[in-house]
Amino acid sequence: MARKRLTTTSGAPVADNQNAKTVGPRGPVLLEDHQLIEKLAHMNRERIPERVVHAKGWGAYGTFTVTDDITRYTCANIFNKVGKQTEMLARFSTVAGEQGAGDVERDVRGFSLKFYTEEGNWDLVGNNTPIFFVEDPYKFPDFIHSQKRHPRTNIRSATAMWDFWSLCPESIHQVTMLMSDRGLPKTPMHMNGYGSHTFSLWNDKGERFWVKFHFKTQQGHDFYTNEEAAIEMGRSRETYQEALFGAIERGEFPKWTLFIQIMPEGEEDKFEHNPFDLTKVWPHGQYPLIKVGELELNKNAENYFAEIEQSAFNPSNVVPGIGFSPDKMLQGRLFSYPDAHRYRIGTHYESLKVNRPRCPVHHYHRDGTMPFGLTTNPDAYYEPNSFGGPVEDPSVEEPPHRYDGVVGRYNFRAESDHYSQPRALFELFDAEQKDRLFRNIASAMEGVPEEIVERQMGHFEKVHPDYAVGVRDARKKL
Repeated sequence: MARKRLTTTSGAPVADNQNAKTVGPRGPVLLEDHQLIEKLAHMNRERIPERVVHAKGWGAYGTFTVTDDITRYTCANIFNKVGKQTEMLARFSTVAGEQGAGDVERDVRGFSLKFYTEEGNWDLVGNNTPIFFVEDPYKFPDFIHSQKRHPRTNIRSATAMWDFWSLCPESIHQVTMLMSDRGLPKTPMHMNGYGSHTFSLWNDKGERFWVKFHFKTQQGHDFYTNEEAAIEMGRSRETYQEALFGAIERGEFPKWTLFIQIMPEGEEDKFEHNPFDLTKVWPHGQYPLIKVGELELNKNAENYFAEIEQSAFNPSNVVPGIGFSPDKMLQGRLFSYPDAHRYRIGTHYESLKVNRPRCPVHHYHRDGTMPFGLTTNPDAYYEPNSFGGPVEDPSVEEPPHRYDGVVGRYNFRAESDHYSQPRALFELFDAEQKDRLFRNIASAMEGVPEEIVERQMGHFEKVHPDYAVGVRDARKKL
């Protein structure tokens, strides 16, 4: 079969792709060799800034299939019929590690999904835990700084990590999850995924429901101990990529079951905690899981950089029938995520093929980098206009929130209960799970100043006396 002719990026054919143009066989190289300059200049620009968080990731394409009717809760097109399938993209990641970090570090895992629906992209950008370390977006940059490299040593600091956590009691719930078996899943397929935040749904009648999204793994849960992870890290730093890519190539398609928890609007004040607090869960006994559908990953990317590294997940990408809530961390992410993508990838990052909606797109955003596919009538480049440009559709207007209050800065730490839910989690662990929890924490505290350790021990004590005793005993055995 005849091979295609090599060209420059402008389409000109290339006569010689092996040798630079020089004065004689020994040089020097000529500046007029524009093909060489293009090749070198492009190589210098082949990397884009890595994500500030969730830099190391693994992803694949798949399908979401509706198995159960939830139209009483939402008019979202993706859920409108049992049996309906929607194409989607998933990306899993660690939080703190850079692009070259090992896959099996103890860390929270990102769990991000992009659904290419008929009414636009719906992005659910969550983690493998139903909660997070902080409740207020004001503290998120500080938290991330505590997990990254020390500005002087350029080494990640256990002291900074525990100093921040011990000064932020709302973190204790997530710290307990992180240091338990959940903190080191063996592969992306052996962990759950959560929207984590409280979102909202509304139905055709305009009734609103607060909602939590849960993706339960069908592969079962499996994890490494710290000792096993150290051995695995010595074998390969790319174990998650190997596992996910390899399973799909072999036709062993991983699956998750989507469940939701529903809280009717108006029940917020009946809940024992703030239902929009990202550091808290909704107990399943009060708000049982409702089955929705099945997610299957069944196709690897052809080009990792173009399709996974340049994928951009954005919690502000919602569709009619799915909305937000007063969750403060969610509100902060609605700004920070698209802002990060515009900086990292470019103004029109959603014009890239992997991020482009599969439905018609019409808007008035002009110019900037990568304005691919902008086909707006040239006379209709503003709105309102008299030249047939796209117009609004009032039928998809979201019903108003009933939840409101006086605008201000509230010290939630003064009145919030940070300890009862981690206590319930701790009491679910059997003796062996508790022992691993104690040893994982003790190991992670090595080298941390005693003042900070004792402050953190005070939080463990408030969760359960056995928690603090267990960690102290484990530290003595190191």
